[in-house]
Amino acid sequence: MYKSNVNCKVLKLQLDFLIKNNLVEARLLRREKTVYAITPKGISILKAFTEIKQIFPIEENNTRQTPFLY
Repeated sequence: MYKSNVNCKVLKLQLDFLIKNNLVEARLLRREKTVYAITPKGISILKAFTEIKQIFPIEENNTRQTPFLY
């Protein structure tokens, strides 16, 4: 979470969505920590997105765009 610079609330919403759609599952680790694991359905979705990305490459612009001034 910290290394990816993701807000905790945003991350929680995203994880809830992924869990609800059976793409990720929460697992208890030593009764102290929760870890998240991708499910087989999640893996197949990732593979499908990878194939789509190869067919329709998207150029990602990492620079911040400023709004147009008229």
